[in-house]
Amino acid sequence: MLYPGGLLPLRIFEVRYLDLVRQCRRDGSPFGVVALHQGSEVRVPGAPAEEFLQVGTLAHLRHADAPQPGLMLIACEGGQRFRIQAARQLPHGLWTADVALLPDDPPVAVPEDLRSAARALQQLLDDWRARGIPEDRWPLRPPWRWDDCGWLANRWCELLALPLAVKQQLMELDNPLVRLELVGDLLARQDRR
Repeated sequence: MLYPGGLLPLRIFEVRYLDLVRQCRRDGSPFGVVALHQGSEVRVPGAPAEEFLQVGTLAHLRHADAPQPGLMLIACEGGQRFRIQAARQLPHGLWTADVALLPDDPPVAVPEDLRSAARALQQLLDDWRARGIPEDRWPLRPPWRWDDCGWLANRWCELLALPLAVKQQLMELDNPLVRLELVGDLLARQDRR
């Protein structure tokens, strides 16, 4: 799952996705990332048909490397969310869709009662730094927006081990303050364990 502003490293080896990445690099265009409801990311003969959830995120290529023929390592950054209006599968297996872009999260300051979520994330980064984990291996990158509800909630949604359905519900919320309040509840429950 990819949230706006998030990072997504991918290993691309299927022809349909290699072609997609080449086209996106050539055109400078993003591609969509949506979670699977049913099916497999890798085409398997006889497997159930792929079914996708209806809300996803645009993925902008930030880095691509081809260490060997038939393999690409890419890094993407999450852009705007979208809702699928119609989808179709091309003959070689790639899905395309008509989508409606959803509004970006409005900037909402983190209220005092939720600032602990920012402090906890800052502490996590300090712990990674103290353990000698290089910043280029962290699953999140600056700019740090500690006082933005949407940014902070999205980073926690990426980091927390949550069921896919919960991550999807949180991503679909239009109100970043409500998203952060729910994340704050999840963090509080985790602290009580």
